Amino acid sequence: MALSPPIPLSDADKLVALQHLDQFREWRSLDEKRYCLVCGKIITGRQIQVAGGTSGNGPLRLSCSTGGCNSIPMDWVRPTDEILAVAETAGSEERNVAPPSAVDHGVEHGPTSQLKKLAMRFKLVF
Repeated sequence: MALSPPIPLSDADKLVALQHLDQFREWRSLDEKRYCLVCGKIITGRQIQVAGGTSGNGPLRLSCSTGGCNSIPMDWVRPTDEILAVAETAGSEERNVAPPSAVDHGVEHGPTSQLKKLAMRFKLVF
């Protein structure tokens, strides 16, 4: 079954949706940032997608707006200074990395690999 498309909401309605649907963290503004543990991106309340509801596809739900990321609110954390620094470093490294070669040689390239790399950076920071 295909996921339903995002619902267009006014800013006020989107903030209310975030406040009611994210049971893990409080939202005071659409400009608040969260770090997505799945895709490694910093997202704002404005970028988070609201889907489902009255279109017959189940209850309203929140999801990360990053293409290919299927995270939900429990996967988003408030970015600390350390997380922001690591995310910035990861972003600059992504821009400087050569594209993967045609031969993989058994190297992991998925979300698990990204989380391992993030964890290693935190070990170095602390």
